[in-house]
Amino acid sequence: MIQPVPKTLLSALCFVGALAAASSAAEPKLTVSEEPDGATVYVDGEVFARYLKRSGTRPVLWPINGPTGAPVTRRYPVGGRGPGEEIDHVHHRSAWFGYEGVNGFDFWHEPEPGVKRPYPAGTVAHREFVRLDSNDKAAVVGARNDWLDPSGKAIAHDERLLEFGATSDARWIDFRIRLWSADGPLTIGDTKEGLFAVRVGSTMRVDAKQGGRIVNSHGETDGATWGKEAEWVDYQGPVDGEQVGIAIFADPKSKYGMPRWHVRPYGLHAANPFGKAAYSGDANEKGGLTVPAGESVDLRYRIYLHRGDEVVGNVAEAYEAFAK
Repeated sequence: MIQPVPKTLLSALCFVGALAAASSAAEPKLTVSEEPDGATVYVDGEVFARYLKRSGTRPVLWPINGPTGAPVTRRYPVGGRGPGEEIDHVHHRSAWFGYEGVNGFDFWHEPEPGVKRPYPAGTVAHREFVRLDSNDKAAVVGARNDWLDPSGKAIAHDERLLEFGATSDARWIDFRIRLWSADGPLTIGDTKEGLFAVRVGSTMRVDAKQGGRIVNSHGETDGATWGKEAEWVDYQGPVDGEQVGIAIFADPKSKYGMPRWHVRPYGLHAANPFGKAAYSGDANEKGGLTVPAGESVDLRYRIYLHRGDEVVGNVAEAYEAFAK
């Protein structure tokens, strides 16, 4: 039996219209359409992003095209292998939400022959769209999903709201999600494997040695950003000869505190508010979370796509606007 959505959820399902700039004739126009496999968001008639009901074991966003119009996330494995792309980590599907250790199941990895994981692999199954609309300045995709164990039993549910915005120099996706247990408490483990994630384009990777760079809100760079708390992290590098960046902003009002970042030179970029000891190695640092039955986990992030580095792209200023 599907438990009802927590009654306070619908209050979050509204346009955050202030995220877009004041209307002008030069502003990009955003629209959204539904297809059998998902929904597509357009900027001035060109594809910005697609929300796929399922790729692998969950819904994903792919492709995601940045302000230059070029794709900024890895194509593999959602759309096959792109030219020169690496094929590691099959569960890294462009942009997604998942976690290892939700009510005893793994919603981060995918089953792989010969690979053993601490938890059995679950799937996140699209149930329905609850919003698909636009007002030119923003487009909205809202969906409900069921988190299933290997037998197909629902162990949790989510409702998520994605709002898409754009200017001539930047694009963004605001991601709100409410997650709750199907029966009893919701338990979330202390692991590095999660939570809100992007796999950047192959040429953007630090390991590609083409100018890729990672920087966080404290000014730490590249490998020094891994496992650290930060308000935002920007992963920047070249795409088709132009420097672009993918920043992820974490909601400063979150009751779960500032996230740690599972961000790697090979291209993974993820915010995780629940992993603690998994990053620090300190067994006395307690992470994870237990949510009583009938309550939910509420999270908000933004993917901010910009031209240039974090200075040219005004990442700190964009974060301050998001935080307000």
